[in-house]
Amino acid sequence: MRDLRIVFMGTPEFAVASLARLVEAKYTIAGVITSPDRPAGRGQKIRESAVKKYALQKGLPILQPVNLKEAVFLKELADLNANLQIVVAFRMLPRAVWQMPAYGTFNLHASLLPNYRGAAPINWAVINGEAESGVTTFFIDEKMDTGAIILQDKVAIAPEDTAGMLHDKLMVCGADLVLKTVIQIEEDTATTQVQENQPGQRPAPKIDKATCKIDWDRPGEDIYNHIRGLSPYPAAWTHLVNAGETLLLKVFASKFEKEKHLLENGAVRHDRTAMKVAVHGGFICLEEIQLAGKRRMHTSELLNGLNLSKSAHMA
Repeated sequence: MRDLRIVFMGTPEFAVASLARLVEAKYTIAGVITSPDRPAGRGQKIRESAVKKYALQKGLPILQPVNLKEAVFLKELADLNANLQIVVAFRMLPRAVWQMPAYGTFNLHASLLPNYRGAAPINWAVINGEAESGVTTFFIDEKMDTGAIILQDKVAIAPEDTAGMLHDKLMVCGADLVLKTVIQIEEDTATTQVQENQPGQRPAPKIDKATCKIDWDRPGEDIYNHIRGLSPYPAAWTHLVNAGETLLLKVFASKFEKEKHLLENGAVRHDRTAMKVAVHGGFICLEEIQLAGKRRMHTSELLNGLNLSKSAHMA
């Protein structure tokens, strides 16, 4: 049985679940590496990462390097004398960092690799209408998400799941997988499988503003998946053109109703309680939306204060 000294690297809430599982299992956490504090929000108040907040509560040593290649940080990391490093939702590591511990550095990725390598695997799995996703632990190498796989576990994606819902499922499943992986490394029973590219495998590139814009000329099912795959963050968006005014509208929740019609794509049909957008094969019924500068609300609330013309449409 190996005596493990672990350095944990992570930043958001997704990573906290894995760190907490290790702490609860009484593993020695020699140090926690997380992002530097940053100003955020309208007031630009300095905000600590979710991982830092948890580490402070547990009295764990914390390092917050700006540059992972800096000599001062590399010495501080070496001085922690860890023999295993675990990465969950952090940055790409330079070779000098990931090759440091004797038992290696493994990463938890929120997909079934080699599918959905990249920065946004949760969003893209939902956007692409997948029926399942999962989590993978693998030993880090020089490329992104290409290292030898240790363990994987699958998670079903329900037709109504948003990216936020899948995030929460994978966060819990991922924490379990991290613990299973650590146990195997501790017992020296871990085996690995080299990743091989598969025909038709899908990437998971970073989500940007252009990615989030709704294309009303796409099939209705694709638009529905696009909206839920970006909810609650960063959120799909569109322009609502109403009486000569163009309004920025974010869409957080919708339904797709299959129905034959002769309307142009993007045409809006509405009453006092509902707003529907014509698309190929039916209508996208908008349920939760947000106008620029306003709070997120149910569509019926917005319609109470917004006078939509008969020619209103999405663009």
